[in-house]
Amino acid sequence: MTNINQIAWDDTVLPFQLDRSGVRGRVARLDGVLEHILSRHDYPAPVAALVAEVALLTALIGPTIKLRWKLSIQVRGNGAVRTIAADYYAPASDGGPARIRAWASFDTDRLDDRTPFEQIGEGYFAILIDQGAGNLPYQGITPLASGSLSACAGTYFAQSEQIPTSFTLSYGQSRMAGDAERWRAGGVMLQTLPAQPMDAGKGGSGEHGLIEAADILQGAQSEDWNRANHLLSTVESMELIGPSVAPTDLLVRLFHEETPRVFDPQRVEFGCSCSADRVRGTLSIYSAKDIRHMTTDEGTVTADCQFCGAHYEFDPASLGFEATVDADGNALSGAEERG
Repeated sequence: MTNINQIAWDDTVLPFQLDRSGVRGRVARLDGVLEHILSRHDYPAPVAALVAEVALLTALIGPTIKLRWKLSIQVRGNGAVRTIAADYYAPASDGGPARIRAWASFDTDRLDDRTPFEQIGEGYFAILIDQGAGNLPYQGITPLASGSLSACAGTYFAQSEQIPTSFTLSYGQSRMAGDAERWRAGGVMLQTLPAQPMDAGKGGSGEHGLIEAADILQGAQSEDWNRANHLLSTVESMELIGPSVAPTDLLVRLFHEETPRVFDPQRVEFGCSCSADRVRGTLSIYSAKDIRHMTTDEGTVTADCQFCGAHYEFDPASLGFEATVDADGNALSGAEERG
């Protein structure tokens, strides 16, 4: 347990449990992290909103997994917004911060006046869990449906884990006294304790036959779940985003009759895993002919990280499986040479 008066709530995820209803959850606040992510790209408003939503979902979902390395959310569509991707890196040590990054690709000419979610078109929402070397990655996919990415995330948990899960999120730009306008986001994730597996062959009652909470919960558990979500539905956007309402105060306001109990918060910060060695490794599958096609008129191969904007330049002779010099420009010889 934590002394809640000692916590700076920006860029944190606070786990909690509602003892009366048997529902667990998390409250997330992203301030500097989200501003760092979005300030590196000149996203149009609907694209920025989608990136903010995915970053917040990643912050809420990442700590729910017994994660040793990375959880990723990927959204792919055939609309103006083609890709949204976010990664959550587990803390490297006990008490250390988790790291988040996010990015989107889009076609400016195809953006219109529809909602941000509608700009994605038809496609899928995927969660990928990578526990590191020696472990097979896990991937769960659900179609884009139900009108928001947070609803897609809830469908993922119902389909893949059979655990009813809901999200209430808020995000946008705000201006504190005397400060420049900056991005803030906040949200609450509710989740039942794991339920018994559904009967084999039982269909879903939701959109496109997707499984919903009503397909999994019955009796008192269903009533507890519905009550907790009804209480959450009364929350206001500024209560979620903060910073005037602390997450602990928010839980008391919303769920005081459900006996809320909080646990140690998780700090989050912006973090990117890109490096020159990783880029070099990615290019190691290409031949010398392929590398020549990538070489600029200035005689270098360049690469930019889509997440953090880092720029890399390489000697083309050091790239690909036919490289003739190493990263420091030293000639390879003997068994190392591939020319």
